[in-house]
Amino acid sequence: MQKWICTVCRHIYDPADGDPVNDVPPDTSFEDLLLEWHCPVCEAGKNLFEPYPDPDQRLEVG
Repeated sequence: MQKWICTVCRHIYDPADGDPVNDVPPDTSFEDLLLEWHCPVCEAGKNLFEPYPDPDQRLEVG
């Protein structure tokens, strides 16, 4: 599943881990988080997260 990073504090939301601070169970995708969900570190809103680049993904040069 896609990881997401907070653009304010750089916290990474990993769906495999969930968010124990906000009672989000493991294997919860970012899209399934409630709109009211916020960063467990800095309390930024969900709208301030962006997809975290997967280091295993390689850019294709064409």
